[in-house]
Amino acid sequence: MPSYDAKVALVELIEEAVLPHPVRLRDMLLRARLDPDAAVELNREFQNYLSHFGETQKIAGSILEKLAHAELKAS
Repeated sequence: MPSYDAKVALVELIEEAVLPHPVRLRDMLLRARLDPDAAVELNREFQNYLSHFGETQKIAGSILEKLAHAELKAS
């Protein structure tokens, strides 16, 4: 089951460099009780995260596609 717990997601990010999917991060934002100013600021940061996540996904996809077609070195 996917984690919607921000503390668990933070541990995964620190220990495993796993970025939370934007949908999960958005759900965490929606479940948090925030004052209006904090909510606006976090929403701005989320929009920035969303655009960078998409860009990073494209770059990783391109790299992985090239690696998928490369021959492996002999062990």
